[in-house]
Amino acid sequence: MLRMFIRRLFLGLITVALVSLIIFAGVEFLPGDACTAFLEREAQGKILENCREELGLNRPAAERYLEWAANALQGNLGMSANGEDSIGSLVGARLGNSLLLAACALLTGVPLAIVLGVIAGLWRDRPADLIVSTAAIFAMTIPEFVSATVLILLFSVWLGWLPGIVLTSADAPVAEFFPEIILPVIVLSMVMTAHILRMVRSSVIEVMNGDYIQMATLKGVPYWQMVFRHALPNALLPAINVVALTIAWLLGGVVVIEVVFNYPGLGRMMIDAISDRDLPVVQALALIVATVYVFVNLTADMLTMIANPRLRTLYTRK
Repeated sequence: MLRMFIRRLFLGLITVALVSLIIFAGVEFLPGDACTAFLEREAQGKILENCREELGLNRPAAERYLEWAANALQGNLGMSANGEDSIGSLVGARLGNSLLLAACALLTGVPLAIVLGVIAGLWRDRPADLIVSTAAIFAMTIPEFVSATVLILLFSVWLGWLPGIVLTSADAPVAEFFPEIILPVIVLSMVMTAHILRMVRSSVIEVMNGDYIQMATLKGVPYWQMVFRHALPNALLPAINVVALTIAWLLGGVVVIEVVFNYPGLGRMMIDAISDRDLPVVQALALIVATVYVFVNLTADMLTMIANPRLRTLYTRK
């Protein structure tokens, strides 16, 4: 088990290293640099040369990448393009907001997805399944900005029950984000619930058609005892990876939601950095999101193997 964990961790570290190289190269090939973005019209002649000399942009790309990667390993993400703000402090202020949004969406969406997925799977092709599956398909296919706009129109403009956008500053206490955060959480929960629900439904149907479930039925095991003790634990294992991907997505990929609701999270910070041509911030955020994706998936794989002895056996044989 320990060797399996070490191997997966090693592969995860290699993946992060390759991703960091791709991110650095992608930013390097973009037109302009931090100096041209910061100086704007003054980015010419001696002023531009002095800026690049001060920031070390005139050094070879390989040397700058190694220095950037080494600093990132130590938690030093560098400075923003204006040369005044530490990227670490900027990210720290927004990370808490993204964690708040992710936690609220997970606490709302995951239990609801599991319950609805189990209902749809156990009552396959019945009215309950048709209603749940149809609602999930609508939630998955409707673009997020459309559902967000509809909810704002309904609950904010027409009914006046909830705020339509977030006006609280990024460094405000958590309690001040309520009730402004309710609509963003609802939109995110709709999206994630639909995806997890579909996975749980398919898994429940597959498990209930398994040979050991048929054998338990023939032996007279009570239906609900068979469902809760044998079927559901196995049916919910595949949902771990989907939940893990959802967590990673919530921490950095909810750009559309954060822009629509003006929510001060990492996704909105990424858009602002791209608009301001703040390439160091863009580079740092891309690395953070990629690292989160890799290690959340690593954690999900390990939890799946711990919970499923058959996967551990297959891995040991390999």
